[in-house]
Amino acid sequence: MYVQGVSTRKVATITEQMCGFEVSSSQVSKATAELDEQLQAWRERPLGSMKYLYLDARYEKVRQDGQVRDAAVLLAAGVNTDGKREVLGVSVSLGEHEVHWRSFLQSLVARGLSGVELIISHAHSGLKRATPAVFGGVPWQRCQCHLQRNAQAYVPRQSMKAGVASDIRAIFNAPDRQEAEALLKKTVAKYAQDAPRLSTWMEENLPEGLTVFAFPEVHRRLIRTTNGLERLNREIRRRSRVASLFPNESSCLRLVTAVVMEISEDWQTGKRYIRWESVKE
Repeated sequence: MYVQGVSTRKVATITEQMCGFEVSSSQVSKATAELDEQLQAWRERPLGSMKYLYLDARYEKVRQDGQVRDAAVLLAAGVNTDGKREVLGVSVSLGEHEVHWRSFLQSLVARGLSGVELIISHAHSGLKRATPAVFGGVPWQRCQCHLQRNAQAYVPRQSMKAGVASDIRAIFNAPDRQEAEALLKKTVAKYAQDAPRLSTWMEENLPEGLTVFAFPEVHRRLIRTTNGLERLNREIRRRSRVASLFPNESSCLRLVTAVVMEISEDWQTGKRYIRWESVKE
């Protein structure tokens, strides 16, 4: 009940009404210890070959030394050789710095993660520095959806926002990289006078969203953004909203792991996310 979003207070009430007994603190501790063993075993399970690797981070409120702080929840998902998605790992730490990302990525490799051909993520500063150190030579695709959102912060007038969004979509929806780069060049020049900060930002950042053009066209829609992780984040948010504040990192890791493990199992028993044979066809 707790993992599914029922508060601990309501769990006690339900068990008392349905079963005629209250849940004691010792019973909670015992159940937690048994759950932690299962969750840790899942987090440490062996991995295999994953062509596409999706990385993301979110924040949860955690109490530490009497203060409320933001803990970074790192998430990794991949597409395996069967074309199924799989949550590969999760890590919680008070900070999303390079050392946390590097340690997390190294743990995935140590568990057997291999065959990665593309990494899709946001532009987290720690992640951008850690990824080359662990996956040297693997191309990086910056999430196009977040690039669209980031660009709006550089638009000087409200009346320009729709046009800017349309221009960026045209670049990302180009038939090939050559056409995308040509459109990008024209767009940079278009805003050079009226929105110089936007123009400079586009020139420096939008190319990071064009890596996807080097991959099969039939896969591009699924590998150009991190939108596939939105369900993970949505379910974590739905559940953490009930807790509102975690007493420590361990409690946050416990709940997040339980949530994503269930979703990963749904992915494994559901339809294929990507069909590799479509590339051959």
